[in-house]
Amino acid sequence: MTSDFEAQLRAVSLRVTRPRLAVLAALRDHPHVDTDTMIALVRADLPTVSHQAVYDVLRALTDAGLIRRIQPAGATARYESRVADNHHHVVCRSCGAIADVDCAVGHSPCLTASNDHGFVVDEAEVVYWGTCPDCATERSPQWSASSEGNK
Repeated sequence: MTSDFEAQLRAVSLRVTRPRLAVLAALRDHPHVDTDTMIALVRADLPTVSHQAVYDVLRALTDAGLIRRIQPAGATARYESRVADNHHHVVCRSCGAIADVDCAVGHSPCLTASNDHGFVVDEAEVVYWGTCPDCATERSPQWSASSEGNK
């Protein structure tokens, strides 16, 4: 897989460095991580890497289009390696878990705005908010108990 990452970096005219390879590997295995988590993941492979080096790598990879920075309202910025397919996200209001959501029908239907006001639309960011299965399971007994008291 490292050779794939090396090819990706070279394809966008970026030097192949250990921190860049470590960030790409971490995102492959842990999508939607925040910066602090990314630093911890990279340091598992490269213990002496600095915070600033990881920040710089995230910025360079984002600017080159190899990774995507997302920031749902009220949440810290997260990073993912799934790019160039105009997918969306679902976010848990309780724990902040994030999962990818493909466009609902056909080829990027969300790019057809009801009124584009003359803009040439090339990307749409849709965020679905709700409760993840783990949080819903944790809350179910509490909701049942509280609703029993209201009967």
